Amino acid sequence: MRRSQTYFSVKSSPYRLSLTLIFFLLVACSSTPPPSKQKGNSYTVYGKRYYPLSSSAGFTQRGLASWYGRKFHGRLTSNGERYDMYGRTAAHKTLPFNTYVQVKNLQNGKKIVVRINDRGPFVRGRIIDLTFTAASELGMAEDGVVPVQIEALGYARKKRQAGKLVRVYEKPASYELGDFTIQVGAFTERENALRLHASLSRKYRKATIKVFDQGSQRFYRVRVGQYSRLNEAEAAAERLQEKDFPNAFAVASE
Repeated sequence: MRRSQTYFSVKSSPYRLSLTLIFFLLVACSSTPPPSKQKGNSYTVYGKRYYPLSSSAGFTQRGLASWYGRKFHGRLTSNGERYDMYGRTAAHKTLPFNTYVQVKNLQNGKKIVVRINDRGPFVRGRIIDLTFTAASELGMAEDGVVPVQIEALGYARKKRQAGKLVRVYEKPASYELGDFTIQVGAFTERENALRLHASLSRKYRKATIKVFDQGSQRFYRVRVGQYSRLNEAEAAAERLQEKDFPNAFAVASE
């Protein structure tokens, strides 16, 4: 496709997830592996076990979508792939990597399917960060941030139908089980992060600081708690919001 220059008019969010260059990320593949079947109809993808939901409703969410472009083009995403601003991928704070998601622009009704391969956006109220191409196809590249609804479709596999290979989705899967924590704040000054970390450590378990370098700027992200269920993490984040941390939100642990 022709590479439009419209992305220069929109600022990408600076709150991208830091990347840990460990071995399994270096060998991560950009294609989705077929889930390996286990007892009880559960299945494993990239070493993590997922369990079918009793309801076929799956995971849906409403909030704001944003997009990120040239500044991140070619950099490693959180699952070890190279970010391609002309692809159809996205960042989400908690959905498992390689989950396919349908995104609907609530302003114009346009829809697109993207694959989760990154973490973010780390701004309260925003639920998904899209590539430039995905944002363009949704008609939101100029606006930058728009209200959307997302629906998790599941993991993709190829299936032959009427003599043709088509993409089908393995759903439903549980997006509630995993490793989650709560991000309470992000700072460019290390001392501010250390003060908040010390305060949280006196009240809560598992307070940590995650360092993320974005070019010439470094961010210190303060996180607290450890949860195995997303609803527990979200409930804890709401309690923190009611106290002194209005921007707290749940995120998948790194």
